[in-house]
Amino acid sequence: MPEILTDLVEKDVINIDDGQVIAEVERIHPEGILVRVTSTAKERAVSIKPGKGLNFPGKHLELPPITDKDRVDLDYIVQVADAIGYSFVKSAADIRLLQEELAQRLDKNLQTMPLMAKIETDEAVKNLSEIIVQAAAKQPFAVMIARGDLAVEVGYKRLAELQEEILWICEAAHVPVIWATQVLENLVKHGIPSRAEITDAAMSERAECVMLNKGPFIVEAVAMLDDILTRMDAHQHKKSPQLRALSIAGKKD
Repeated sequence: MPEILTDLVEKDVINIDDGQVIAEVERIHPEGILVRVTSTAKERAVSIKPGKGLNFPGKHLELPPITDKDRVDLDYIVQVADAIGYSFVKSAADIRLLQEELAQRLDKNLQTMPLMAKIETDEAVKNLSEIIVQAAAKQPFAVMIARGDLAVEVGYKRLAELQEEILWICEAAHVPVIWATQVLENLVKHGIPSRAEITDAAMSERAECVMLNKGPFIVEAVAMLDDILTRMDAHQHKKSPQLRALSIAGKKD
């Protein structure tokens, strides 16, 4: 989206490919911008593949939440989709705009099209209550904690506290939550989970849904996730621990 370039100034930070490459705006030219790479996730050289995302942490971009292409896509989506995922929602106004577009295509019956808002920015977290009120008042609604972009946008140090805040607000509003990004990622891709992601998967018990990415060991990952969540179900309900006695034998019941 070339409109982004007009909002950038020197020293702005750009995260490329989920923060794998971090750059800083060095100079702005009429034909584009010059950026300097300040760090990469690996010590060796890193190539940026086509189609990778850009994030501008802490930067408010005046971009339209729905593009002309989105409107064309919506004509088809309302005919075949069971639900709509809405990326980079920032405010209740963004939700209202989509609902107006949907109302034109659904004969004003929004109840037939559930909406899932991906919470990926600091601005979205701040406006979450208003987003929920606007969305849930009109149609079935859920929230995704999109931890990949959220971490890049707000910083990894803040991710834990913000996902807690999202869970609290959504539980209070009776809005279902999808726990997403890198759940059991090592298991899905390599067949062996890390210790940390086992704990992360257990924490996902507090959400209503967990999203796994594709990979050669996805069947094994689904089975392990089912086992973990079945065990955790008796220990945790949403954000409230149940203080159930542990079973030494490791039984799930």
